Amino acid sequence: MKKLFAIALILGSLNACSIPTLRATGDMGLIIERAIGRVQVVEHSQNTSLAKIEGLGDLSHASIVYSRDQRYGYVFGRDGGLTQVDILEQKIVKRVIQSGNSIGGAISQDGSLIAVSNYKPGGVKIFATRTLELVADIPAVYGDNKLSKTVGLVDAPGQKFVFSLYDAGETWVVDMQDTHKPVITKFTNTGSLPYDGLITPDGRYYIAGLFGEDGMALLDLWHLEKGIQRIMPGYGRGREPLPVYKMPHLEGWAMAGNRVFMPAVGQHEVVVADATSWKQVGSIPVYGQPIFVMTRPDNRQMWVNFAHPRNDTIQVIDVETMQVIKTLKPGKAVLHMEFTPRGEHVWMSVRDEDRVDILDTESFEVIKSLTVDKPSGIFFTNRAQKIGL
Repeated sequence: MKKLFAIALILGSLNACSIPTLRATGDMGLIIERAIGRVQVVEHSQNTSLAKIEGLGDLSHASIVYSRDQRYGYVFGRDGGLTQVDILEQKIVKRVIQSGNSIGGAISQDGSLIAVSNYKPGGVKIFATRTLELVADIPAVYGDNKLSKTVGLVDAPGQKFVFSLYDAGETWVVDMQDTHKPVITKFTNTGSLPYDGLITPDGRYYIAGLFGEDGMALLDLWHLEKGIQRIMPGYGRGREPLPVYKMPHLEGWAMAGNRVFMPAVGQHEVVVADATSWKQVGSIPVYGQPIFVMTRPDNRQMWVNFAHPRNDTIQVIDVETMQVIKTLKPGKAVLHMEFTPRGEHVWMSVRDEDRVDILDTESFEVIKSLTVDKPSGIFFTNRAQKIGL
């Protein structure tokens, strides 16, 4: 009996040792270390860095989307690299060089497809998320067999992707319900030099910002037959545009109630529009040319960062009063911000000081700083459940 008891204890101990440590991904994320081709795996429950994953190539304008189970991050590098990262095993699963120069991407509604937006050669390529095998190659051909850079690529309901052609002034909708026969609908009157695009949180409206002219272009994805509509024409008219050191990011916009807040091109202001009429209803003067206008998850605050040479500053706007309530000076080159899912904290990359600050969004106090090499984009896994992110 004693021998049997001893054997049982040993077997029980071995079984206990073989049980892996379980960890969910809901509070995790990735931070881009742009200068050295690396990402940091982080978690925001205890505000810690968990691991560093190297070998991701040129991350100078990198972005990330997540699989629907929030385990895998898909990193879009500027060198055309598409890299699948396992954030639990903290390693690269697969990496492909799919173009010469890419500028972001999107994941499909059902999570089965990854689309990549390319500058060189112009167009969009679509891959299977599980294998990174090429599913569709869509060159952005226009005019006399020219290729355009593609920008503003987003996912949309119905297994669709939407993007704009920078050189051609067009917007294309790609229906991927049948992966063997993509259906492409082209709108050729978007406007001059669409530089970025966004989709509303409900997936209905796609909006392209226009660098070559005042105003924006809107496409109602529920009613494609309406075509492109111009909204907020001439919002900068009558004033001398200021130098544009960095293009604003429409993906970093804010929507609160029935109002939309967007960065103005060439002006030191945030444009306010009515989300039902899509007409401008006001503007908010700010410290510099806005890059990202981001809303806290409860829609009570907007946090705004700015282009060079004023990129050491953050301003916080109260949505109800539309007034700046706080000006912060985190440090040199504040590039990106990311709110925790319920908005109690905001993570902020301070690139030229090699750190990420974590701030309390009520007190505005820094509660912790992480050492990160030339940080840029911060991407938490809850993005996996949101349209357009």
